[in-house]
Amino acid sequence: MTVLPIIQLGAPILRQEARSVSLEELKSSECQNFIDDLVETMRAAHGAGLAANQVAHPVRICVVEVQANNPRYPYKPQIPLRIMVNPVVVPIGDTTFLNYEGCLSVPNLRGQVYRYQHVKLTYQDRQGASHEEEVIGVTAGTYQHELDHLDGKLFLDRVHDTKSLCTWDNFEAHHKTQFVSYITAMQQRLGLL
Repeated sequence: MTVLPIIQLGAPILRQEARSVSLEELKSSECQNFIDDLVETMRAAHGAGLAANQVAHPVRICVVEVQANNPRYPYKPQIPLRIMVNPVVVPIGDTTFLNYEGCLSVPNLRGQVYRYQHVKLTYQDRQGASHEEEVIGVTAGTYQHELDHLDGKLFLDRVHDTKSLCTWDNFEAHHKTQFVSYITAMQQRLGLL
């Protein structure tokens, strides 16, 4: 497996809508090896997720995983590794929450983004089997962030107030405690804690 370079803000490929992946392409050794590299790259960068176009492959594949004690997102609930091919996310209801997001393609910057609290996620796994599930809470925000990448969008496009933009150090120093309290209360209200 290879750790791939992560494309940074300003590269045109981040603004390109990714193309769908056929079952034939998905089953190829090249695509399977790429999926392994995408997972390895996400883990090496301590990300909660990574989309294929973030590593210069404009295909509709993304991976999500939150392991215990992730140094970038210690407040996020654990998410087992999900490899999603041709994923679609659809809001269930119109309730939103304010998420403080960062991105591996936008280093050292965070900002507040409204995300749907409850979504339906459909995707194929790496073998091509179809999956459908409902996701709630801060985890729903993680999936929405990754699927935005596949549509050529960055969290910066959704920042609700540019005054919320801050460096990681300033998030830690001035905003993290209040944000974690807010997210924890929401997760408790939803019965997730």
